[in-house]
Amino acid sequence: MPVLTAQPFPTSSPPGAAPPNRRPGRRPGGRLAALLVSPTLLVLALVAGYPVLAAFRESLFGKREGLDSSGFVQEGEKFVGLRHYAAVFEGEAGERFWNAFANTTFLTVTTVALETVLGVAMALVMHRAIRGRALVRAGVLVPWAIPTVVSALLWQWIFQADGAANALLGREVLWTTDGFQATVAVIVADTWKTAPFVGLLVLAGLQLIPGEVYEAARIDGAGARQQLIRITLPLIRPVLVVAVLFRLLDALRMFDLPFVLVGPHKQSVETLSMLAFDEAANTRYGPGAAYAVVLFVYVAVVAFVFVRLLGADLLSGDGTGRKTSPRRATTAEGAMA
Repeated sequence: MPVLTAQPFPTSSPPGAAPPNRRPGRRPGGRLAALLVSPTLLVLALVAGYPVLAAFRESLFGKREGLDSSGFVQEGEKFVGLRHYAAVFEGEAGERFWNAFANTTFLTVTTVALETVLGVAMALVMHRAIRGRALVRAGVLVPWAIPTVVSALLWQWIFQADGAANALLGREVLWTTDGFQATVAVIVADTWKTAPFVGLLVLAGLQLIPGEVYEAARIDGAGARQQLIRITLPLIRPVLVVAVLFRLLDALRMFDLPFVLVGPHKQSVETLSMLAFDEAANTRYGPGAAYAVVLFVYVAVVAFVFVRLLGADLLSGDGTGRKTSPRRATTAEGAMA
């Protein structure tokens, strides 16, 4: 009589459990991913990290002044600690810094807001099936392709006393002199140049939206306004967040456009970058480095806050702004199955 031997049934690990030959919490290919990313991190450390550290080190030193004990002129640098940072917020230098800080913030908020609205409008127009759509897209790209200095010289010619701007307005406005009109000139020139950048990024996001979504909305009775608010804007939000973030980082470092269009030492348009450049151009490298470090911290804080508040979709994969753990995702897949 044959003897039957009980064979153990194959057991399956519960959903979300780590494989037996893999450490919990370690993703497959982690070492390979780190190895592939390491060249990029090395380049970033050399291109971005080293200049930041060098600027911070320079901000802690100042030029030696006066005579030494032997009666000779002192040369070289001396350690001054945080004296340059304290001087940024005090006296005449503090007034100039806060003016540049206010100008930088106002120009950034105004230009980015206008560029976002105009960019979305341009993308919606270019996305429609019209004749010459390819020509329109190529024409929109021209302002963005023009170098900023050339664009500033072009608008300087438009805003001169006998230029096209005054001819259209029928008034004689001194656009490139110090005053609020100079701020308006910088805003107009920057918006004209960089709104196409936002428009092209948004257009790429619009092309990824399936047409069936709009057909279903039309069947349900949704109008054009409801489709824009309920469908288009939510679906292009990740692309729009990236575009606005890029423009924020670029506008906070604005230098060449107001410097060429209006000129240096103009109180109405002087930015933090122009202030740091002016200090370095006058061989005051310590204060100039301090201004540059403060600007770097300002840009980093704005980028961090922006990503934390509005860029949750960039950090999560479910599109809801919440990070989904692998265990939760596996359990959800099992429940759906």
